This record gives sequence, C-alpha cells and structure tokens, in this order.
Amino acid sequence: MTTSPDESVQKNGTAPEQPAGELPAPEVSALEKELEEVRAQATENLDKFLRAKAETDNVRRRAENEVASAHKYAVDRFASEIIAVRDSLDLARAVDLSAANLEAVAKMREGLELTLKLLDDVFGKFGIAVLDPAGEKFDPTRHQAISMVESADVPPGNVVTVVQKGYLLHDRVLRPAMVVVCKAPAGE
Repeated sequence: MTTSPDESVQKNGTAPEQPAGELPAPEVSALEKELEEVRAQATENLDKFLRAKAETDNVRRRAENEVASAHKYAVDRFASEIIAVRDSLDLARAVDLSAANLEAVAKMREGLELTLKLLDDVFGKFGIAVLDPAGEKFDPTRHQAISMVESADVPPGNVVTVVQKGYLLHDRVLRPAMVVVCKAPAGE
C-alpha cells in the first residue's frame, strides 16, 4: 500500500526524506539569489578592472608623449638665447673690410668682443663653463694632451699652451681642452 508524504509524517512523526542531491526549494532560491549577487559583483569588478586598465594605458601614453616632446624641445630656451649671438655675428660679417679701413676693423673687433660677451652670458645661463687651463696642472679628466714640450719656465706636468679650449656643462666635460704639456728637460 502506498502512502502519501503527508501520511508518512503523520504515521512516524518525521518529515519525509528528500531524494539524494536535491535541496529544499527555499534553500535553492536563496542560493540562486546569492549566485546572482556574486555574478553582479563579478561583472562590476570586471568593469572596474577594464576602466583602470584603460586609464593606466592612457597615463602611460601621455607620459610617453610628454617625454618625447621634452626630448624634442629640450634646447628650446638655449636656442632662443643663442639666436642673438647669431644675429650679432651676421652684423659683423656685414662690415665692409675691402678698403682696409682701420675704423671698420676697430668696429669689427668691438662687435666680436660684444658677441663673445653675449655668448658667455648665454653659456652662464645654461651652466656651460669654458675650460682655459693655461699654466694649470695637467688634468687628464678635463684636458687632452696633444703634445709635450720641454720648458725651463713652466713646471713639468703643467699646461704650456691651450690649443683649443674645453667646455663643461655643470660638472660634466662636454669637450676636453686640447693642450700642450710641459715635460722635464732631457738633461734632468
């Protein structure tokens, strides 16, 4: 004889057993609700991640563009300052020297002196210093010896002649000074 579930509860006082693997309906709906919440949270987190990744990519691209621009226009201030020196040299070139006019030569010399002063001012603004080591002790980190000569007037190891001046950018050597260095006379 078959009994209904209600009858089995009434006969032995316990609830009928669930088939294996099945959950009661209230638990299933609670789990389905929780699953939907977790899916919504996962979708929201994925959206946040994608937005953050896009923002990071944009920041990286902007930084790369700024660095490229900085490299390209790094000498902008220097270039605008050096233009005045170029203008001054153009004026000096325009002086008529064909008549061997002493007044024109004097003006040319004065113009060249002013141009050199202007150039030195520009160098000073940008941390460029001239290396003119005449009479100083030879320094291989700042000077390049191109020859050696004997001299009784200058101590051995000192610079006798500066063939070409050197330049420093702050403390870094841009170009070493090309010098002739004194050596001890052969008899000593």
